[in-house]
Amino acid sequence: MRITESELILNPDGSIYHLNLKPEDLAQTVITVGDPGRVERISKHFDALEVDVHKREFKTHTGTYKGKRISVISTGIGTDNIDIVINELDALANIDFDTRTLKENHTQLTIVRVGTSGAIQSNIPIDSLLVSETAVGFDNLLHFYNNTGFLDAAFSEALIAHTQWSPKNSAPYVVHADENLLQLFSASDFIKGTTATNVGFYGPQGRVLRLPLQDGRLNDKLASFTFQKKRITNMEMETSAIYGMSRLLGHKAISLNAIVANRVNGTFSAAPKETVNKLIEKTLEILTK
Repeated sequence: MRITESELILNPDGSIYHLNLKPEDLAQTVITVGDPGRVERISKHFDALEVDVHKREFKTHTGTYKGKRISVISTGIGTDNIDIVINELDALANIDFDTRTLKENHTQLTIVRVGTSGAIQSNIPIDSLLVSETAVGFDNLLHFYNNTGFLDAAFSEALIAHTQWSPKNSAPYVVHADENLLQLFSASDFIKGTTATNVGFYGPQGRVLRLPLQDGRLNDKLASFTFQKKRITNMEMETSAIYGMSRLLGHKAISLNAIVANRVNGTFSAAPKETVNKLIEKTLEILTK
């Protein structure tokens, strides 16, 4: 069935609306970062660069590293942007732009988030690297889609009960990482964790500047929660959506976190740039083994 112009929006040059990319611009291995400035910090390691596109907060470099073709794309902050990015990446891989129909053969992308995060367990060291085994989404993105039978309902129900979750908030959802990618990145350098994806940086993550919180004990409740020996280890703002949208669309995804803050201890990395660089180099090394 043909997809109409209002649903699949293309620019005059044939590129997809937000990302400004054409299908041939995209590699099957995609690294996502929040900050557009971090794209070049990854692509500077490439042997060759073939694509350099920037529109709004979405900046993409595609090139080769040790013979492997990789795209690096900035998503901006938040799960709403992830909805745009993952849908448009999938369209680039699996929709024929000329006929506006689905391609007969599905192309599976490997999507690797490289980002920063704050720990909510006191024993997680600053400047450590963490791979998200599981993501807990406090956003409502996945609730707008069907076919979400992969969500871990028992986990989310236990979390709602433990935290006395406010009915005014969106119901948390739980989604797991791709097992093959999790095994790939479960080296000694990575801590395995359960990552909470928040809908904001301040109030939703329990930060108080001038505004009081609806539940000032929420972070403590999250930190004390356990389910099947899993504890929530860290917070950020994209992982649950990356995992959920990737599963819906048949792609593999993993989220890698540079721990630059420990919220329990009130500490922040003295060298966050170096920690992120360590994560970048480790990611490229593992992807090209």
